[in-house]
Amino acid sequence: MFSIRRSNDRGYADHGWLKSFHTFSFAGYYDPEHTGWGNLRVINEDRIAPGTGFGTHGHRDMEIVSYVISGELAHSDSMGNGASIKPGEVQRMSAGTGVRHSEFNHADGQTTHFLQIWIEPDQAGIEPGYEQKSFSDEEKRGRLRLLASPDGRDGSVTIHADALLYGSLLDETDEVSVELDSSRRYYLHVVQGRVAVNGQALESGDAARLADESELVLNDAVKAEVLLFDLSNHPQQ
Repeated sequence: MFSIRRSNDRGYADHGWLKSFHTFSFAGYYDPEHTGWGNLRVINEDRIAPGTGFGTHGHRDMEIVSYVISGELAHSDSMGNGASIKPGEVQRMSAGTGVRHSEFNHADGQTTHFLQIWIEPDQAGIEPGYEQKSFSDEEKRGRLRLLASPDGRDGSVTIHADALLYGSLLDETDEVSVELDSSRRYYLHVVQGRVAVNGQALESGDAARLADESELVLNDAVKAEVLLFDLSNHPQQ
């Protein structure tokens, strides 16, 4: 199975201070055909206006990854963490038994553009946790760089879920070819730019779902940034 979802086919919400595209059903947006993929539950592409943000609110039993595209995201949580997340950095927050946090854009005149990603954990009721790491453009240029994994290998952040997250920057003659495991599901999200995915042209905000495919080929790119999710094959999705 190889299917493409175009950016404009996603759910969309305009709250004034927040403009958000929803890849999967979220809040007031519901689409029975797009409630998740494997154990991936949320990819929200959010744009936060200057001086605004998400006030303190709570989560439980979810692995939450923040990936900033432009601008900065100020984070604070009930575990005592306070940080600013910038492009090239990956933040992982394990909600576990419960955590409260806020996310704000404190910049003057600059929108914060980021991806909010939720992945189902392997087990409920774990101790909440936090991690943040930086990955240079050079590490992602023309290759898939592991950003998140269950064991934190290769310097990735550790997520408590059967999932791997890779990032890549591709342009001009770059080509990446990956052998896929038929027992897994894959989701390729184009963060920005343009890239051919198995011969199909995708642009910023577009995505591809893959299952029972033997190979993934990325090429013919123009200033492309992509995220690839290697996911547990949950039968319900």
